[in-house]
Amino acid sequence: MLDDRSRFAGRILGSYAAERVAGIVSLLDDADAEERARLVRALSVPPTRVSLEEPWRERAEPLSPEAQAYARYLEQALAPSRDVQILSLVPARRGRFHDEQRRQHRGDDGTAPPASPEGERKIRRSRRGARFPLLLMIAQVRLANGAVATFRHVVPTAPADRPLRLIALVAISGVTVALLAGWAVRRLTRPLATLADAATGLARNLDRPPLPESGPIEVSRAARAFNTMQRELKAYLETRSQALAAVSHDLRLPLTRARLRLERIGDAQVKASLDSDFEEMEHMIGGTLEFLRAGASGENPILLNLNALLEGVAEDIEALGARVRVHGRAEAPLHARAHALRRCLANLMDNARRHGGGDIDVTVLDSPQSVRIRIEDRGPSIAAAERERVFEPYVRLEPSRARHTGGSGLGLAIARAVARAHGGDIALSDRGGGGLCAELTLPRVANSRLGMASSQSS
Repeated sequence: MLDDRSRFAGRILGSYAAERVAGIVSLLDDADAEERARLVRALSVPPTRVSLEEPWRERAEPLSPEAQAYARYLEQALAPSRDVQILSLVPARRGRFHDEQRRQHRGDDGTAPPASPEGERKIRRSRRGARFPLLLMIAQVRLANGAVATFRHVVPTAPADRPLRLIALVAISGVTVALLAGWAVRRLTRPLATLADAATGLARNLDRPPLPESGPIEVSRAARAFNTMQRELKAYLETRSQALAAVSHDLRLPLTRARLRLERIGDAQVKASLDSDFEEMEHMIGGTLEFLRAGASGENPILLNLNALLEGVAEDIEALGARVRVHGRAEAPLHARAHALRRCLANLMDNARRHGGGDIDVTVLDSPQSVRIRIEDRGPSIAAAERERVFEPYVRLEPSRARHTGGSGLGLAIARAVARAHGGDIALSDRGGGGLCAELTLPRVANSRLGMASSQSS
């Protein structure tokens, strides 16, 4: 590409120089001696200087390929019988174009010859030019009357002779285009990032403020659809909560009447059996309703003292006969729903108490990103293939989770629903030395956003 550009620019510059010299020669041929002197002064303007005072000279050195090309352009522009030669084509000093032109138009004594008004205007215009590497072409042409006209013509080098300049311009243009494209892409995708964050946090907080419905048409339509979905989900969950409250009331009322009628039964064995069934039914109804509400609690998150919460839950579990040891502390408060998180921790510790032999170790591992709470017992472990299944509602593993232990199969399901509503999760693993470890992870960043969003919407 650079070679093609160089050849094209060389042809343009060479043709211009040859045509200018040929035009001046034609004027000088038609003029008498007095007119010729005036023409020389008038035509000696940038970028050409003409002299009729120098003799025909012999070339001292062979011409370069570029100089030979300029000689061919001159021969084509002039008559074939005309004597013409290129004496040299050498680099002129680097500097402003108009400085080089001024220097060339000074006489041998250093004083500038008189210039025409047109010449002065051209010199002034050249001062606005850029800095160019220059070539000085010295050519001689024999006029019709035998006189010798010597031309000194200044030409800038072809642009492709300055590849670093071209590369720099291309690089600057490329960087500028890349920066503008990056800014435009960032501006266009910023609403999409906001939409992605809102979609990620929707499950944790349905009361977050609606998204701004602005930006490009596609983005505004997506934001509008997201806001509509959020409103409909919120309305659906509110309707479900009302339905759950009604079901709870409608189920508990007949059970209460049945228990009152149970008092009239005289057979103590039948009465005890029915009373146990009613109690189990109430327990299952209460657990089911709690599970359905666990992931969609209307409770607002607060800045919670996790250490105090753990100590309170540990005291409650110890009151049931377990021994609970708490290791480590949370270094900072946590944004969480206090009652829901308390229920989650109580379910995990109570599960360890029921099936772990009564010795429970609770370890708090805090970091800037998350809080991990490990609840470990010394009871029977759970096979790796069954560890995810125990989080499903009503799943109980025999014999460790038999009905007589009091478990309904909802404790771990409720605990995981609460954890995931806080942006975290629960994982089960083997405890070193035997036993089971339930690890609750609560991310601090997600909980912090949860708290801020709730405070904005309240």
